[in-house]
Order: sequence, then structure tokens, then C-alpha cells
Amino acid sequence: MIFHILLLIAFWVVGNHFRNKIKNLPPTPFPTLPIIGHLYLLKQPLYRTLSKISARYGPILLLKFGSRRVLLVSSPSAAEECLTKNDITFANRPNLLVGKHLGYNYTSLIWASYGDHWRNLRKISSLEILSTNRLQAFSFARVDEIRSLIHRLYRSQNQIVDMKSVFFELILNVIMRMIGGKSYCGEKLKGVESKEFRQIVAESFRLGGASNLVDFLPVLRWIGYGGLEKSLLVLQEKRARFMQRLLEEHKTKMSSDEGKDKNLDGQGKKTMIEVLLSLQESEPEYYTDDIIISLMLVILTAATDTSAGTMEWAMSLLLNNPDILKKAQTEIDHQIGSDHFIDESDLAKLPYLHCIINETLRLYPTGPFLLPRQSSEECMVGGYRIPHGTMLLVNMWAIQHDPKIWEDPTEFKPERFEGFGRRTGWVQVDAFWGRKEKLPR
Repeated sequence: MIFHILLLIAFWVVGNHFRNKIKNLPPTPFPTLPIIGHLYLLKQPLYRTLSKISARYGPILLLKFGSRRVLLVSSPSAAEECLTKNDITFANRPNLLVGKHLGYNYTSLIWASYGDHWRNLRKISSLEILSTNRLQAFSFARVDEIRSLIHRLYRSQNQIVDMKSVFFELILNVIMRMIGGKSYCGEKLKGVESKEFRQIVAESFRLGGASNLVDFLPVLRWIGYGGLEKSLLVLQEKRARFMQRLLEEHKTKMSSDEGKDKNLDGQGKKTMIEVLLSLQESEPEYYTDDIIISLMLVILTAATDTSAGTMEWAMSLLLNNPDILKKAQTEIDHQIGSDHFIDESDLAKLPYLHCIINETLRLYPTGPFLLPRQSSEECMVGGYRIPHGTMLLVNMWAIQHDPKIWEDPTEFKPERFEGFGRRTGWVQVDAFWGRKEKLPR
């Protein structure tokens, strides 16, 4: 009996492998096991494991993560084809539990499906919240927080400082001053509200980036497997409750005489919440509290840990490469001088600093994968047929460490970006779009 079952499984695996070839589907690692598919291949860190699989089988692969079909892309040309030629086809997000519970049932900016609602959220973000004028208006907040950080480090001479925590607090305060007009971390902020807020942010990063087997093996829900889902529900309740309090606080102050005369940031600048509440007054049926809160949470989540992580990696790389650190210091001394703080307007005079940032982002991208997408219809990628409903994963880490594109890809060499001007983060664009002839060596 056992022999016959094993024989049937073997026939199914082999038949499925050849069926994919007949249907002109992308290469698939052999074997694809029943029920779990290729989940047996996955080990942490996932981006390195999938990079090795791509190096063995090719830059365009079709995987099975349980019940989900996944297109894994690990080359610039294939990524370009997915997100230019087939951009609308891959504009949607897959329905994952994180998007359901932390993305307000797939209606937030990150998780919304392609359509009018998504376009409107993008428009609000680019014109009302993250426009050049809006960002420039809050330059004072960045200056204040950076000066505060420098004074704090100066007072901590000859002491051990956890720079990861310091950078996180810096970025978090900058973002929260833009969102709500006040800081939530720092030496002077030890209250219950500050502690609660930091816990919420930490949990959001921990659970928001976690994968749930139920997403790939729905059968697990039938046997009561749902630990992460329960945690997501509790977290979302905390997030919504905290942000709702912040929203009500702004509503009260905006309606008061003080709020009418001067905004909450103390500089006469409209905070993000105030901009969104103004829109709510004109279109209350669309700009609900949930929409406003979801936008705030997206900005908060997308901006804090990513920026702090990049700063941490940059400092680590510089400390481990003293010659490069010395070159950066020399550039600052010659171009800016040492008699005042560097201003944002001075950054254009520091091309080598931008090379350091670009090289840091190449070695340690803010996200080793682009956010997952899902095909809304059948399409072609690299000459292969991609079925409707396929989840797309673009492995940016693999692209930016590909020895076919980069010489000495594991080495920290900011000089490879010299001559590319002020293009912070452009490494991901150049490598991503497959402009091989333009990539610095």
C-alpha cells in the first residue's frame, strides 16, 4: 500500500514537471512536492536562499509556495519587463494576512488594488503630503532633531551608545513631527505615551515583515494554526486606538481658537494630520478616520526602520573602511568647512558622500525584495507564459550582488559611483532597470 502511494506521488511530481514545460511556463526547480510545493527549499535568510536557487536554475523561475504560484525574478532585464511592459498587469498586491489586518482590509496605500482608490491615495501622498514644498517646509524639524542628536552624542563621550536605537529615534521623531507635530522619543520623553508608541512601532516591524504559513497553506486554518494572525489582530487594535487618540487631539485643537491661529508644530506649518483633516471637511464620506489613520501608518512604517537601517549600515561600513571614512571627512572639510553644521543645501557639494550612500544601498538594500505583486491577467515575461494570479517577487539583493553586473560585488567601493552626480539611491534604479552598460564597475 505504501509503495503504491509513493509511486503515485512520484508520477505526480514527474508529470507536473513536464506539464510545466509543455505549457511554456518558466523553469521550475525539481521536484515540486504535493501540497507544500517548494516550501521545503526555503531557509533563512530567504533572499540569499532564493538567490542561490536562481543562480542554479535561472533568473526567471516559477515556484510553488504551498497553494500559491510565485514568479521569482533575479535579473534587471526580467524585472524591467515585469514592471514596465507588464506594469499594470502586476500592479495589484497579493491578498496576504498582513495586508488584511494591518492594511485595513487591503484599502491602505501599500495594499490597495490598482484602481481609482489606489490612484487617489497616490495623488494625496505625492501632492498633499510628500511634495517638495511640503518636505521643505519641515526642514526645521530635521535640523532640530539632528542638532539634538549631536548634542546627545557629545554628552555621551567615552560611553557606549546603541547607534541603532539612536538612529531609529531620530527618524521616528522627524516623521512624527511631520505627521503629528511632536516628538515621541528621546531623553526628555519618558512618559507612558512615548513608551506605548515605541512598542507599537517595534511590533509593527516585527509582525509586518513576518510570513504566515496560512497564506500559503490555507488548510492550516482548519486545524487551528493562526498564532501570527491573532497577533496581527491585537496589534492592529493597538495601532488604531493610539492613532485615533492622536487624531481626536488634532480635531479638538483645530476647532479651538488656538488651533485656528497657529498649527501644532509650533512653526505655523500644517502637519500631515491637519492636511488630511482639511480634506475630510470637504469630503467626509471618502476621507474617513480609517483612511487618514492608514495613510499615517504607511508613512510611519515605510520611512522609519528603512532610513535608520541604512544609516546604521553606512556607519558600520565607514568604521570598517577607515580610508573611505577619511576621504569623506576630507571632502566635507574642503567643501563645507568645520565651522558650522552641514545644511541640506550643502549636500550638492558632497558627491563622494552620495557615492557612499549609493554603495550602502547596493550592498544592503532597504528591502531585499520589492514588495510582492500579483498578476491580474496572463502575460509573457522572458518569453515564458505567466498565468493569472501569480505572485511576483523581485529579488533586489540578488540583482545588486550579481557578479555579472558588478565587479567585486561583496566589496564596499563607493568609487564605482563617481561621476553619477547627486542620485541618492539610484543604484537600485540602474540595477533594477537593467542598464548594464551604465552600471559603474
